[in-house]
Amino acid sequence: MLLTISTTHQPATDLGYLLHKNPARLQSVEVAYGKAHIFYPEATPERCTAALLLDIDPIGLVRNHRGPAGEGFALEQYVNDRPYVASSFLSAALAKSFNTALNGTCKDRPELPDQQWPFEVTVAVVPAASAELLRRLFEPLGYAVQVNTHPLDPTESTWGDSRYHTLQLAHQALRLRDLLSHLYVLIPVLDNEKHYWIGAAEAEKLLHRGGEWLPRHPDREFITRRYLRFAEFVNPTLQRLLEGEGTEENELAEALEAATGEVGAFEASQAAEAGAARASQSLHDLRLDRVAEEIRRLGAKRVLDLGCGEGKLARRLLQIPHVEHILATDVSHRELQRAHERLHVAEMPPRQRERLTLTQSSVLYHDPRLVGYDAAAVVEVIEHLDESRLAAFEQVVFARAQPGAVLVTTPNADYNQRYETLSAGQFRHQDHRFEWTRTQFLAWAEGVAERHGYHVRVEPLGPEAAEVGAPSQLAVFER
Repeated sequence: MLLTISTTHQPATDLGYLLHKNPARLQSVEVAYGKAHIFYPEATPERCTAALLLDIDPIGLVRNHRGPAGEGFALEQYVNDRPYVASSFLSAALAKSFNTALNGTCKDRPELPDQQWPFEVTVAVVPAASAELLRRLFEPLGYAVQVNTHPLDPTESTWGDSRYHTLQLAHQALRLRDLLSHLYVLIPVLDNEKHYWIGAAEAEKLLHRGGEWLPRHPDREFITRRYLRFAEFVNPTLQRLLEGEGTEENELAEALEAATGEVGAFEASQAAEAGAARASQSLHDLRLDRVAEEIRRLGAKRVLDLGCGEGKLARRLLQIPHVEHILATDVSHRELQRAHERLHVAEMPPRQRERLTLTQSSVLYHDPRLVGYDAAAVVEVIEHLDESRLAAFEQVVFARAQPGAVLVTTPNADYNQRYETLSAGQFRHQDHRFEWTRTQFLAWAEGVAERHGYHVRVEPLGPEAAEVGAPSQLAVFER
């Protein structure tokens, strides 16, 4: 099986620094059941191509076969495609051969890993049920996908096409580590016959390699299930992926929407960095300030921050003297680590440290630690849940935890028409499962309040526009 990665970045030979492989010589790496050979078919300042050729020993595969006797058909150990198609073997070889590039490190040129380059990739060959599956997996990540399907037998045209394809990908601007992480995860998804044991460690690998992009992929559930296969690992991993990732980009996107009035501004990353601080004050910080103001008004002493992200609301709550304790939860380990770092928890005075607990928890599963609080804040969380799971959220927060007050914010879908580049029916962020109009949010809020003994008021958040309201909306539930 052969993988090639090409770039026309100038000078193109910088690819050798990123991959930590010298274009001037052949290098080989021992891998399971064979060797991976790395070489450069071309290496000029204008264009550079790195090739990974994986040579699997078919006899070694048979000798080390661990499946039960009689598995498959009689000659399956001898008649199979394992040594010849891109599979979990290639993914493992990729990680071993290009480990430093996959981790985004480059000792000699530390500025290179964060640069976005044009790339072309060819994988020969991949097994897939259809060319459409390949497009489903790679096109949402920004690739132009070309698939060349091979006939089952070139001499027998009536037999039709095989399930083997040569896959060609092109991307105009991408970090190499992102490209490698996409291949590392998606190649085993195409191959449903892993050569390694699937356990908890594989779930952690998926979260590590896919955590930055997989939550926003429209086929994330399919990818997770195919990668891990067993429900005991799939369901908890999906939970961690789908409910806590991508919040930082979401906040930045909405901040820029407020400042520029265009979702397309999010694509201009340099403008994003320059304007984020100014823009966030207009919408995202406004949400947090308004929620903190309500908690101050309520006089709440014990507060839940559900879906706390990196701790921006918790920072505000720590500044309110009468708040004695904050339980800040998030389903994402990564977000909790960020919160710990950005709040400087390790450096807090002991009394301040005692006021804050950061812990992992899901708003979809009962957690007895949530009981006994005066108020709960749920800021820009519910739209990241499937609508079908809102009943579970309602039970966890309103029926079981029963805080004295609950504050919920969510985008206002009526306002979306103000964004010129947002198509009808399109959500503001790829991880949103729904976005409600003012009427829909009010109906949901009133229904929850009636079912659980609260009274509720709903108010706009952000500058209001005629006929469409404000960009966000807040519901305050009180007993």
